[in-house]
Amino acid sequence: MIGQAESSALELIEFIDQSPSPWHAVKSAEARLHDAGFSRLEEGERWNLVPGGKYHVVRGASLIAFITGSRPLVEAGFRIVGAHTDSPGLRLKPRPALSGEGLMRLGVEVYGGPILATFTDRDLSLAGRVVVRTASGRETRLVKFDDPMVRLPNLAIHMNREVNEQGLKLNRQNELPLLFGQIGENQSAEASLRDLLAHAAECEARDLMSWDLAVYDVQKGCIWGANREFLSDSQLDNLASTHASLLALLSTRDPQATAVAAFFDHEEVGSESSTGAGGSFISDILSRIGSGLDEEDRRRANSRSFFVSADMAHAYHPNFPNAYEPSHKVMVNGGPVIKTNSNQRYTSDAETAANFMGFCEKAGVPYQQYSHRGDLGCGSTIGPMVAAQLGIRSVDVGSPMWAMHSARESAGVRDHFYMIAALGEAFAS
Repeated sequence: MIGQAESSALELIEFIDQSPSPWHAVKSAEARLHDAGFSRLEEGERWNLVPGGKYHVVRGASLIAFITGSRPLVEAGFRIVGAHTDSPGLRLKPRPALSGEGLMRLGVEVYGGPILATFTDRDLSLAGRVVVRTASGRETRLVKFDDPMVRLPNLAIHMNREVNEQGLKLNRQNELPLLFGQIGENQSAEASLRDLLAHAAECEARDLMSWDLAVYDVQKGCIWGANREFLSDSQLDNLASTHASLLALLSTRDPQATAVAAFFDHEEVGSESSTGAGGSFISDILSRIGSGLDEEDRRRANSRSFFVSADMAHAYHPNFPNAYEPSHKVMVNGGPVIKTNSNQRYTSDAETAANFMGFCEKAGVPYQQYSHRGDLGCGSTIGPMVAAQLGIRSVDVGSPMWAMHSARESAGVRDHFYMIAALGEAFAS
């Protein structure tokens, strides 16, 4: 199992390193689906689905893939696993160029809730999508700069004497613009940025219309630890769950229930968008899969369905014992975590938790249970909104990790293998 676990972890690292933005994550997932024989469907075209057919649909930086079940939907329903493609960090503003004091900087906006201090003094670059003007109209193209392009240098301790006692605090407007370069003769930050983007997008600078660009750390992921038991990379939250769901779906053979893997954008900022879990994407796709059903049979199918919301979980950190609920310390490499919150920040209840325990037992992997400390605010997932929207029984799970929302996160090698196996049983159930 150790060899299989490390192989899965290395696949995850490769997936993340190919996916520095949510649009790249969709491209990476789509490439693997294509290699496995999944056909791409377009929302603007008529669909002709067949039993056992393998399909996927892309909407922006969200993707839904599915295998139609061998049994009728009204009898078997759906088995859905949901995750998200976005991660907290920094995004370039539409007009980011700043020039002064001989330096070029790029203005950024904070996306979601990153640990901002972790982005300082790292080798950062840009990735995302640009829209270019073409002879036939407009075209969206992905861009990614492999080499470091920008940086957020720390202020020396001689000018910030209390940083070790008070923590690093960064003003989001004045202290986050990224150093981009020195101003040369007849050069501006705006012209330099547009020239670089145009070269990456293979177009003329004058044809660049707009962009969505994320800031990412170019350092590759790695396996570490005395026994190579841990892994580190950016965006483990939540590309680890996306990758585990994807591999579980790809390993599913001839499911009786229709197996659906849904990867959404914008979870980190509330999911309220056309591509987010709070939008219509999942209900639109499920409705089209069941287009032959009347309203009565749709509800019957949903009553026989099950949804797994897969997002990462907080692993116990021995340096900070007071941050955890004493009897709910989940451990790295201890297996998938079932997350419970009585205020429905997570959707798990006694019955759905027991369902997932059964998946783990069938897969032969351990499982853990997590509840947040009572005097700390609890995060949430796509689980509550998808479950409420569809009326489908749901459980919230995740692999344990350290440093959630850091520029560099860590998790367990075995846990990724465990999660793939457990989600595979969820699809097959």
